[in-house]
Amino acid sequence: MFFDTNTSNVFRPPSEANSFILRITRGCAHNKCTYCNMYRGVRFEILNDEEVSRQIALAIKAGKNTVRRIFLADGDALVVPTARLLKILAVLKDSFPHLNRVSSYAAPKDILRKSPEELKALKEAGLTLLYYGMETGDSEVLERVKKGVNGEESIEAGQKVIAAGMKLSMMIIIGIAGVEGSKKHAIKTAEAINAIKPTMLSALTMMLYRGSELLEEYERGEFNPLSPYQIMVELNEIISRIDLPKTSPCIFRSNHVSNYVQLAGNFPKDKERLVLETEFAIEQMKNVKEYDVYNRGF
Repeated sequence: MFFDTNTSNVFRPPSEANSFILRITRGCAHNKCTYCNMYRGVRFEILNDEEVSRQIALAIKAGKNTVRRIFLADGDALVVPTARLLKILAVLKDSFPHLNRVSSYAAPKDILRKSPEELKALKEAGLTLLYYGMETGDSEVLERVKKGVNGEESIEAGQKVIAAGMKLSMMIIIGIAGVEGSKKHAIKTAEAINAIKPTMLSALTMMLYRGSELLEEYERGEFNPLSPYQIMVELNEIISRIDLPKTSPCIFRSNHVSNYVQLAGNFPKDKERLVLETEFAIEQMKNVKEYDVYNRGF
């Protein structure tokens, strides 16, 4: 359910397919990550009260009793000042009697700008789930892809969300460090996961998109992408190093369209099985050692 008449593309997590997508910003305030082309060419703006209210009114007209989940778009709705977010959340609570979850993407710099008290207030007001693309725990890779934070800051951002009592759905990207940085990326990313203890963890596979600087780097011979075989080796390395306690269970998925192999389980319960499944995939892909950008990108 989406009611903004602006023609710019709308992106949302797969799990929000049946949610009311309420656009409170357009574009991405950061919009510098070299691997991403989602909001290139979109001028970032925070929508005014009238624009937000119009969308809510249309959703109410379409059927207020059917709205149970709301996703605040676009790329980093958490950039909106806390007082304004609290006002919007209060309206949503009053408008939709069966609402049980509000969520949004959250860039690490936006999380870090919020105080612990602000995050707790947002959680209490109904914003209970944040989607956080950490991508990697390696500071060198984060700097190279212009994420805007280093490894320590990326961990701090995730920990702040968990400390506020929110659910954290965290994404990592397999292959983002290229061949040369693969091992370190795997080690640092697993360390970050262990430190943050996310509620949910998704592993996506690096793809090269038209309009991204990373594709341009590849075409200049400056980025050496992993083959399908190397992707599975890296994923196995990360999974093998994840060490989460039973008191902090984590739902794991590797079922994005970018992934070569579909994996699903829970840490720590299913770790041994997931390791075995990635080892099996490694064996199956041992002769697939070339990256086809024309089938895996754009």
